[in-house]
Amino acid sequence: MEDDPTGHGGPPGQGEQPPESLLPYDEWTEAALRQVMLRALQHAATHGLPGNHHFYVTFRTDHPGAAVPPRLKAQYPQEMTIVLQHQFWDLQVDEAAGVMSVGLSFGGIPCTLRIPLAAITAFADPQVRYGLHFSVELPELAPEPDAPATPEYGPLRNSVNDYIASQTSAGAITSASVYFVNYGKSGSFAINENE
Repeated sequence: MEDDPTGHGGPPGQGEQPPESLLPYDEWTEAALRQVMLRALQHAATHGLPGNHHFYVTFRTDHPGAAVPPRLKAQYPQEMTIVLQHQFWDLQVDEAAGVMSVGLSFGGIPCTLRIPLAAITAFADPQVRYGLHFSVELPELAPEPDAPATPEYGPLRNSVNDYIASQTSAGAITSASVYFVNYGKSGSFAINENE
């Protein structure tokens, strides 16, 4: 038998750590997969969704540039998932500006969401069991000065928020067009339909 040129006693490549890449393959791969999502959204904006295709779009509500109504931001301070299926309108994708916007109803109240494409953490088309997960880096913001414990009109606002939260958890405040996705540690997800 010939001497092992790797010096570790096994076949070449076995048991070795791959060398650190000087090329950003992970970044390139994610950028390419974001393009797949972008093309799907642009297709839906231009042509609508064919057949039973529908999209789950999960995004960071705390990302700079995300425009979410205050009541939804209070309910989903970091992340929320929307479904583009039957009840959405004015879907627009501006690749140059790096944003999408869409009209949806939440609890029967129409609103428009503005979502930076860089804020999207997941995209899925359950019809064909296709899904993508993305990393999102939030820019570091300067710490906010300490706010008073009870802001102006705080008790009234807090009681309204408590009421809304209790009604939402009791199922009295609902939405027919939104699905909430809870991702598990293994990367799988469970869907809770809120109708």
